[in-house]
Amino acid sequence: MSTDNSAAHVTGHMPSGPFREGERCQLTDPRGRIHTIRLQAGLVFHTAKGAIAHNDLIGNSEGIVVMSTNGTGYLAFRPLLTDYVLGMKRGATIVYPKDASIILGLADVFPGARVLEAGAGSGALSCWLLRAVGDSGRVHSYERRDDFADIARANVEGFFGGPHPSWNLTVGDLVEHATAQSLPRVDRVVLDMLAPWECLGVVADALEPGGVLVCYVATTTQLSTVVEAIRVTGRFSEPRSQETLLRTWHLEGLAVRPDHRMNGHTGFLTACRRLADGTVLPPRRIRPAKGARPEVDDTP
Repeated sequence: MSTDNSAAHVTGHMPSGPFREGERCQLTDPRGRIHTIRLQAGLVFHTAKGAIAHNDLIGNSEGIVVMSTNGTGYLAFRPLLTDYVLGMKRGATIVYPKDASIILGLADVFPGARVLEAGAGSGALSCWLLRAVGDSGRVHSYERRDDFADIARANVEGFFGGPHPSWNLTVGDLVEHATAQSLPRVDRVVLDMLAPWECLGVVADALEPGGVLVCYVATTTQLSTVVEAIRVTGRFSEPRSQETLLRTWHLEGLAVRPDHRMNGHTGFLTACRRLADGTVLPPRRIRPAKGARPEVDDTP
């Protein structure tokens, strides 16, 4: 099953100017609690601190403070993509903004790029990729599960206001699809799946020489398996892996300290580049640590 939305006209640009009916508005109270509403003339949003009329927001600029009926001020902005993905409906676990931003950097996703993504999950990374490639690029997303694909489609269209012209979502197994028909030629590949090593052959065929492959996995066993599999293919440069830990800070006068809670481990990222066909990498000069690989007993 494939849905090609090339006929639509949607852009990933944030709207500007006054709030309009039908847009989302993010309201933040003095304690930092956030409420997101969709503006509709005549409606009223009720909070524990009083009610806010949608008409008080429609036609006004972002960055204003709107007062509830009991005198509490709420700061009004359009939600950013970060806000949207953290609050979206989920099927599969989303790629969090701290990892999505690193993926865009590691993969060097640029306007006009052709990107292959598997799997689409809840559509969070799809939104980031579509914003990065723009209307002139292309994102080919693959998702095995129909229910996840439905959620991803709804989330992507919910953010962009309709089908995105640069997005093609295919429901099915990536390897099976590649066997039935060749994959499109792409500049970048992002694999967010349980066993990305099973797809290395087909994505290497689709990826242009010099293109970037990024794999996102959750556990150390997955990380070890995919790195060794990349090396065995002989079709990629030496992979590099990392994780991102995000720590926010408490700032109150002279009370400046790390917050007690932080965004710790979410996943490991491995990146490498597609070699030209026939290229053989020079032998690695890094001596593996003793015990890094199982010893073979040659005793008869």
